[in-house]
Amino acid sequence: MIKIFLLAGLLGFTTLAEAQTSVKPDVQIPLMRRKFHEDVDKLQKAIGALPLANADQEQKMHAEYTIGTKVDNFQTAIELDSTLSDNDKIKYLRGLNDVMTAFLSNVNARKIKPLAFADALAAYSEAMQLEHDHQSILPVINKNRLEIGYLLVSSFAFQGNEGIKPAKDLLVLKECQKNPAKTMSILTRYPDSPYADSLIALAARRDQEELYTFAAATNKLGAKIRTSQDPLVKVIAKMARMKTGRQYFPFLDDLYRGKRTFEEIDAVMDDSIKYYKLLVQTEIDYAGRLIRRDTPLVMPTLTARLQQKARDVFINEINGLHELPDNVRFKKLEQLTTEELYYLATLGEEEIYTSSYTHGVYPMVFQKMKVPRGDSLLMRVKFDHFKKWIKMAANYNTLDHFLKTMEKENAEILMKAFVKGLDKTKSLEDAVDVANSYASITDKNLQALILNQVQLNLEEAGNSGNTRGQHIYSILNTLFLSMDPANKIDVATTLGIPPVYFMPNQSLRDSSGRIIVEQFFYGDKDGKTVFNAFLNGFSNANWKITHTKDWVAVASTKGVPVTIYANKPLDEEKGLDAEAQANLNKYLAEKNLNPTVVIHRGHSYYLNATIAQLAPSAKVILLGSCGGYQSLNQVLGICPYAQIISSKQTGSGLINAPMISALMETARSGKDLNWPHLWTNLSAMFKNNETFADYVPPHRNLGAVFIMAYSKMNLPEAGEE
Repeated sequence: MIKIFLLAGLLGFTTLAEAQTSVKPDVQIPLMRRKFHEDVDKLQKAIGALPLANADQEQKMHAEYTIGTKVDNFQTAIELDSTLSDNDKIKYLRGLNDVMTAFLSNVNARKIKPLAFADALAAYSEAMQLEHDHQSILPVINKNRLEIGYLLVSSFAFQGNEGIKPAKDLLVLKECQKNPAKTMSILTRYPDSPYADSLIALAARRDQEELYTFAAATNKLGAKIRTSQDPLVKVIAKMARMKTGRQYFPFLDDLYRGKRTFEEIDAVMDDSIKYYKLLVQTEIDYAGRLIRRDTPLVMPTLTARLQQKARDVFINEINGLHELPDNVRFKKLEQLTTEELYYLATLGEEEIYTSSYTHGVYPMVFQKMKVPRGDSLLMRVKFDHFKKWIKMAANYNTLDHFLKTMEKENAEILMKAFVKGLDKTKSLEDAVDVANSYASITDKNLQALILNQVQLNLEEAGNSGNTRGQHIYSILNTLFLSMDPANKIDVATTLGIPPVYFMPNQSLRDSSGRIIVEQFFYGDKDGKTVFNAFLNGFSNANWKITHTKDWVAVASTKGVPVTIYANKPLDEEKGLDAEAQANLNKYLAEKNLNPTVVIHRGHSYYLNATIAQLAPSAKVILLGSCGGYQSLNQVLGICPYAQIISSKQTGSGLINAPMISALMETARSGKDLNWPHLWTNLSAMFKNNETFADYVPPHRNLGAVFIMAYSKMNLPEAGEE
C-alpha cells in the first residue's frame, strides 16, 4: 500500500487532488524498516474494515481517505525526510504502529469510535512535529480528548519526550473529570499523581462512604488519603483508622463541622438504646437542614443506620414477643420518646408486625404526648418521612384517627402535601403509597380533597410539559375516579392493562386445560391447625386428596381439572417445612406444572419466604397473612400483572378458608373470577366479621393497578424525561 508522493515537508499531508498528481516513482525502502511499513499496512486494512455506524456519505469518504491516502502519505513522508536519521524513522513508524494498534483495540472495546481516527492521526502528526523540534507534547494532550491523549502517551515515539510525565499526569486528571464517580479507583493506579490531593478532596465531598473504604486500605492511595490536610478528608481518615469507625460515620457531618465530638459519640457507643436516641436526634436535625436546602453529608447512611438499629434493638424484640401480653411485649418501648417511636414505625415498615404497629408503636406515639396532636408530631420530626407515616396509617386503618388529632385545615394541608411532588422522586414508591392510601380512606370529603389535588397537579404537569408528572397523575386520576361507580370507568380499558375486575377461567388453565394452584404452609402451631382445617374443607365428593411425604395434592373430581398442591407444615424448628416447600417446587418444575394461583397461608413473618418462591406464572395471588398488603410491590416485581387479594391488617383463618373454598369452587365450575360479584357475596358471608373489611380485592388494589399501568407504558421508574 506504500505509494511515493513528493511532500513539502514531514507533516505536509496532500489533498485528494494533490495526491492524484503528485505520484513519484517508488523509493527503495531499506530492509530494516520494511517490517514497520508492513505492520502499518496491515493495520490500515483492519481499521479500514471497521463499520462506520450512523456515518453519512461525506464522513465515510473522509474516513476512507484518512486511513488510505493520508496514512500512505505519512509513511512516504517519513521515508523522504532527509532530516530524520534511520533511528528516527524507525521510531516514528513504530510510534504510528502503536497508535493504530491501540486505536483498533479501543474501537473493539467501544472506548472510541472509528470516525475518530482522523483526529488521532492529526494529533500524532502534531505531537511528532513537537518531538522532532525537541518540544513538549503536553499542548497536544491538553487540547485533545482523553482517549486520543492515551493513544499518544502509550506510543513508543514519545517515551523520551520532556512532556511525557506531565502529559500522563494530565490524562489522570482528565479521566477523573470525565468519570468523577471512578476517581478513587483511578487514583489507585496513580496514587503519586500531582493532582491526587485535590482529587481526593473533591471525592470526599461527592462520596464519603467510598473515601472511607479507600482510606482504610493499606496501599499507597490509602496512605495518601491518611496524610491529607483537607479537613473533611482528615475526619474520614481518622474514622477509617478506628476499629469502630463505622459507628461514627452517620455523624460525619456534625463531626466535620465541629458540632459534635468523637468523645460525645463514645459516651453512647456501647449502649444500644442511647445510640439509637442519638441517631434519632441527628436525623431530626438533618431533616431540618434539608428544609433549608442544606443537605448534610451521608444522610442516607444515617437513615440506614437508624433503620438498622430500630429493627435490631426494638422491632425484632416486640415482634418476637407477639404471643405475650401487651404490657410485657412493649415494655422496652416505654423508655422511648414520641419522636423515637415515630421512627420505629416509618423506618420499620418492612419488618414491623401488624400487631406491633396497631397495639404498640402507633398508640404509644400519642400516649407519650401531653397534647396528642398529629400535626405537632410531624413538626417535631421536621416532616421527615411524613409520606411514609401517612401511607402506613392508611394501610393499617389508623389514618382517620391520625387526621382527627389535628384541626381540619391542617389535615387538608397535610394531605395536599402528601399528593404533591410525586414526579420529583427517583422511584414510584410515593405514588404507589398515595394510590394505596386513597383506597383506605372512607371520608368522602378527604377523598374529594385528594382527587382535586391530583387533578390540579395533572393540569400543572400538562402546562409545564412535565411528561413524567402527566403519566403519574393521569393514572392516579383514572384510578380515583373509578372508585365511584357513578363515573362508570373501566380501568383496564382506560389504562390499557389486563382486566382487573375479573380473571377469565381460561386464563388460569395451562395447555392441558388444568388449573394448578400452589399453597404455602408453615410449620408453627397455627400453620398445622390451618392446614388441617384446609384438608377438612376439601373432604367432599368434589375433591380427592393424595398424600406424599412432603405435600398433598387436592384434585377436583368434577368440572374443570383443578389441583391444589400444598406443602405439609412440617417442623419449622428443624427447617422441615422449608425443605418440603423446596421439594414441592422441584416436583412442579420437573412435571412442568406452572401455578397460576398462589396462596400464602401463614403469619406475616413468613411472607418473604413465600414471595422468594413465588412462581412468575401466577395470575391470582392470595396474601392471607397479617400485613400482606405491605408486600404488593415485591409481588408485582415477580408477577407484574397478577391480581392480588391482600389483608391490610390481621389475616384471619376464619376468612381465608371460606374465601379459598369460594375461589376454588368458582374455578372448578368453569366460571370466571368476577371480583365485584365475588366480593359482594363474601361481604354478605362475613357481615358480622369486622376483619373482612381489611381485605382488599384485586380491583381495589390501587397501588398494584398503578404499577401495572405505569409498567404498561414502558416508562423508566426514575430519572428525568
